[in-house]
Amino acid sequence: MRSETGARPSEARERLLATATRIFYAEGIHSVGVDRIIAEAKVTRATFYRHFPGKEDLVVAYLQAADQAIRDHVETASAAGRPAADALQAIAESIARDIQSAGFRGCAFLNAVAEYPDPDNAVHQAVLAHRQWFLETINALLADIQESEAEPAARHFVMLRDGAMAAGCLFDPVLISETFLRGVEGLIRTHAARQSS
Repeated sequence: MRSETGARPSEARERLLATATRIFYAEGIHSVGVDRIIAEAKVTRATFYRHFPGKEDLVVAYLQAADQAIRDHVETASAAGRPAADALQAIAESIARDIQSAGFRGCAFLNAVAEYPDPDNAVHQAVLAHRQWFLETINALLADIQESEAEPAARHFVMLRDGAMAAGCLFDPVLISETFLRGVEGLIRTHAARQSS
């Protein structure tokens, strides 16, 4: 990932972000102090504060990196020339793979917003920005299939995803993934059927 100036981020910044990502996702955000992140990333306190003015800035960077990873998955799934229904199915399959991955602990964004409920907080705003982008992306794909009722169908897709992400860390992830994929298939089929009605 490159910074706004086009230069590669420093190795220390990358280590801090990778360490924070691993710990924040596995253990939560508020339960982890800056001292632990500094120690595990093997950097000095001055190095930490040179890259992140405070812990909240690191949390926002963690969420921005997660957002970029999801955008990359969606871009791959929506490769040029692929029909919108296939792209939606590929996005759903990517989500199902995540749910079944080792160490899965739910949605990083939903987990973060539960710890930062203030809508004016920068972390909360980062979560909302990601979710708005995801909803708009799904909405655009569904509108490519059938413009009528695309927005409610997109909200339905996002709710299916949220439910699967929450249930996937509580119950059998294979069964949750299968249920989620069936739900998405049915949603796409129902939405596409509006063309002929």
